Amino acid sequence: MARRGSLSVASTPGLRIGEVARRTGLSVKTIRFYCDEGLLQPKGRSDAGYRLFDDENLAELTIIRALRSMDVAIPEVSRILEVRRSGLCNCSVLKDSIATKVESINLRISELAAMKDELSRLLDSWQTCGGRRADR
Repeated sequence: MARRGSLSVASTPGLRIGEVARRTGLSVKTIRFYCDEGLLQPKGRSDAGYRLFDDENLAELTIIRALRSMDVAIPEVSRILEVRRSGLCNCSVLKDSIATKVESINLRISELAAMKDELSRLLDSWQTCGGRRADR
């Protein structure tokens, strides 16, 4: 019967949150947040209660980081990760998510263009006040 302490390091998750933060460039606080939100599931806990992560967690953090950098909402990131974890092809899920984001960006571009046009009209119609300018 194998003793608990005799397990090989390769067969158990071994990266603590600080090391994961160093490898991914994310803060420890951000990684904890992703765990608390259910986006990331540590592979275990150390005897001292520290969260332990593995290479699969690192891969998921890469996905989370990429999606969040595109302002994909947490619930949508969660849905994408669930599909990924199920082992099913998630191309359509990711494609739908990206298409929705593109629509959102296009809407924002239209809003910004309208704002720019309005500010340009205001600037073009601006008249100087005719007052004296202070010499500096």
